[in-house]
Amino acid sequence: MSRLDAARAATQHQKQWFAETARRARDGDPIALVNADAPHEVLRAFDVPYVVNQWWASIVAAKRLGPASMRALAEAGLPDYSQQYDAMPLGAQALPIEQQPWGGLPDPAFAIADGHGDVTHKIFEQWGRRPGTETFLLSRTAADPVPPRWWELVPHEWETAFGADRLDLLQGEIDDLIGWLEERTGRSFDEDRFEEIMRLANEQAGWNRRTRDLLAEARPAPVLVNDTMPAVMVPQWHRGSQWAVDAARRLHDEVARRIDDGVAVCPGERRRLMWIGRGLWTDLDLYQRFHEEFGAVFVWSMYLAIAADGYVRYGPDPRRALAARFVGLTDLLYVPPWSAQWYVKEAQTHGVDGVVHLVADDTPGGRFISEALEAEGIPVLEIRANNADSRSSGAARIPERIADFLRDRVPARG
Repeated sequence: MSRLDAARAATQHQKQWFAETARRARDGDPIALVNADAPHEVLRAFDVPYVVNQWWASIVAAKRLGPASMRALAEAGLPDYSQQYDAMPLGAQALPIEQQPWGGLPDPAFAIADGHGDVTHKIFEQWGRRPGTETFLLSRTAADPVPPRWWELVPHEWETAFGADRLDLLQGEIDDLIGWLEERTGRSFDEDRFEEIMRLANEQAGWNRRTRDLLAEARPAPVLVNDTMPAVMVPQWHRGSQWAVDAARRLHDEVARRIDDGVAVCPGERRRLMWIGRGLWTDLDLYQRFHEEFGAVFVWSMYLAIAADGYVRYGPDPRRALAARFVGLTDLLYVPPWSAQWYVKEAQTHGVDGVVHLVADDTPGGRFISEALEAEGIPVLEIRANNADSRSSGAARIPERIADFLRDRVPARG
């Protein structure tokens, strides 16, 4: 099965972009390292290039440098067994430059994340102890009570979904971040450019939603999830740019053509599977491994789905809309009942026969998600492992357990 042109184009663009970012860093421009749930749009408005921590971890892991990076952390006296996905880039930075992928990550001037959990803020504080890097941390809050069917509320009624108190706090911290960056870069925040970035981000999310809806209806599956992952996520890291909007539209149009042409990535499709959790970057071939023997095809990952439902925010105040985009993003993916309701909805609309649920050590609500799916009659294989650390995923025997799951709990259709 040929790869999506949209996936190849996204990967090629990212390599060119990274080379240009490295060149700018060598010439003295500041760059930032940010967590996936930081308000990237602020940096785009400042024209400060940013590298997303999780994306860089995926590159390190895919290049089989995960174990070496984790050993480097351990040799520095830091834990190598917790939240490896977040910590791996810090370890990779200690490897000899000739071993680092893509010529190595330039030392960032800024490291920005929210301070959730017991570990993430400590990882980013470690970045701030490196010469030339400063850390800015935002707050993580939680909602109580939680409204049902958040995906219907968040585009326009995000004040109802998240509550004014949470939004007030994060909006104030985004204002602080803007002032902090103005002071350090000597640049003024361009409100007009920021408003345009927010408009483009919503347009991009609109294309992602159309693509997700096409794939939910498509039988058989016309694309591989390990193809949609880069085709969606690389543009996501360029969210709010015209390139990202065009990339999202290209993906939609290519998916539509494949459906019209009757393309099937797994001829004789007999089982439709959902992959919940982060991508298994150390073994992306896994997602195709069950086609021939079981007629089983992964039709869903969170990357396109959250790009469709999780990011769009309309409103007259761009800064508050940005706060609304990020104030509950982790809740939507990982915190029940937000997450459990959404995964059940997505499983049902995509007609899946079974779910493989990869639970990381920083997603403690995973069991509630699995139980919600099982309650709807959807069998779930729950695997506890880290997606980027091949030591952890290898010990979990993921391919063998999926094969047993398909034999024992996921009957073939017709």
